[in-house]
Amino acid sequence: MQRRNVVGASAESSVGDEVALPPYTDLLWPTLQAVIALGGSGVIEDIDAEVIDRTGLPDAVRTVLHGDGPGTEIEYRVAWARTYLKGMGLLSNTRRGVWSVTDRGRAVRESEIKPMQVAYTAEKRRKRLVRTASSGAQVVPLAAAPEDPELWREPVLAAVAELPADGFARMVTSVLRAAGFTTLTIPAPGSVPDNEPDDADADVEGTGVLRISLLSFSVFFRFVRGPERAGADVVREFRAAMVGRGDKGLLVSTGSFADDARAEAHRHGAPPIDLIDGDGLCDLLKEHGLGVRTTVRTVEDVALVPAYFADLAGR
Repeated sequence: MQRRNVVGASAESSVGDEVALPPYTDLLWPTLQAVIALGGSGVIEDIDAEVIDRTGLPDAVRTVLHGDGPGTEIEYRVAWARTYLKGMGLLSNTRRGVWSVTDRGRAVRESEIKPMQVAYTAEKRRKRLVRTASSGAQVVPLAAAPEDPELWREPVLAAVAELPADGFARMVTSVLRAAGFTTLTIPAPGSVPDNEPDDADADVEGTGVLRISLLSFSVFFRFVRGPERAGADVVREFRAAMVGRGDKGLLVSTGSFADDARAEAHRHGAPPIDLIDGDGLCDLLKEHGLGVRTTVRTVEDVALVPAYFADLAGR
């Protein structure tokens, strides 16, 4: 079944009797209320079910797949809603696969949701424009794209965060093999200690051989889910674990790295360590088509070139 934005209300629907799938912006308030109704926190499956019930969509609409599946389109849009609500400070997911309402989320009114979503999106676009301006770009976009082109990474990182330990390990193996690693040695995820929650995050580390042209290197790697912003201490601990286990080090985090972490990774006299943050991991998944599909479209981008009018004006 292919993805469609509008589907028949039932298998017996007549022509013209159609029900539109709500955009994720219309699912922000139902998603927030669903989490509150579940007692203030819930797992993804329960949140999806609660939101879908609140929309009152017929079964024929609920089962429309996103792309080729296996997830449905409505589940995909609820995932976007959760991502936006987190960015707006109304939801959090400090535990993998569990989403909780924040104090701000409990206090917010429905009429405030749309302005908050607009402000959040505008701030992300403002930051992107600042980066564009700092790079010396000579064009000024006349209109923003309907979706922030950078936001695709957020649901990808959310999907990675929600993987069980063995699923995360399989993803790491797929990424490394696609990138050219051979002779991978990754210990199987062990049992969870008694003093840890059943869904505790587990780092994935191991060794492998990476061949580049005529040269090959033994690499010690570690993939971690978080922290949000790793500091120099994380890099130092990784370097200590790396001793005797590889010629090169590769540290991958779904979060980001602070400036002192990047400085420590390339500290003079110490074995260099390559760092890949969450954005870089998403780019790898996209590059190798692992859980990310890229569809090329022909789009006309219209931009103002101020220099042309400045020349006409003699400035």
